Amino acid sequence: MTWNPFKKNGTGDEAQKPLTEAEPGERKGRPTPKRRLAEERNLRPLVPKDRKAEAKESRRRMRERENRQYDAMRSGDIAHMPKAERLPWRIYIRDYVDARFNIGEFFIPVAFAILILSMLVTIKWPALSIPMMLLMYAYLIAVIIDVVVMWHGLRKKLVAKYGEAAVGKGSRSGSYAWSRAIQMRRWRLPKPRSPKRGQWPK
Repeated sequence: MTWNPFKKNGTGDEAQKPLTEAEPGERKGRPTPKRRLAEERNLRPLVPKDRKAEAKESRRRMRERENRQYDAMRSGDIAHMPKAERLPWRIYIRDYVDARFNIGEFFIPVAFAILILSMLVTIKWPALSIPMMLLMYAYLIAVIIDVVVMWHGLRKKLVAKYGEAAVGKGSRSGSYAWSRAIQMRRWRLPKPRSPKRGQWPK
């Protein structure tokens, strides 16, 4: 090594630092601490550590969502109902069915009453069993006719207002309408928006 008389020997801290050493915050190729913490928070394991706990938590969230949707259907809060119940043509179907008098609305209580009455009457008068069954079948035919007439008129209104998509196979509008028509008004969900019949949708 050649001695240089004009070179000053460093006596401070800078002279004692290795030239190749860099400050921790100045190291290249590594993220800053804030960025590293953000990346760690965003990391999600593909397989949860505790599958049972994760499944239990998932079921709990699902129950809470279903309870909120059920409460919304009981209260008539359309904004928080299931997506299928918020479709505009389904809202129209509900309002249309709720506005008319449906013979099938009383099908379940009438059928139950006829069944019980036939069991009691036929014990003493067995010959009355056939008329009782014919009465129940006559009521069932009347319900079917009423539903067909209802859907015939409702289908035209749906097509005119919302197009063919409202009555397509995937929409299930027909089954949705008749299933609501054979339910008692007070048991229907979502709850009817009008307390009385006759309030036809526009």
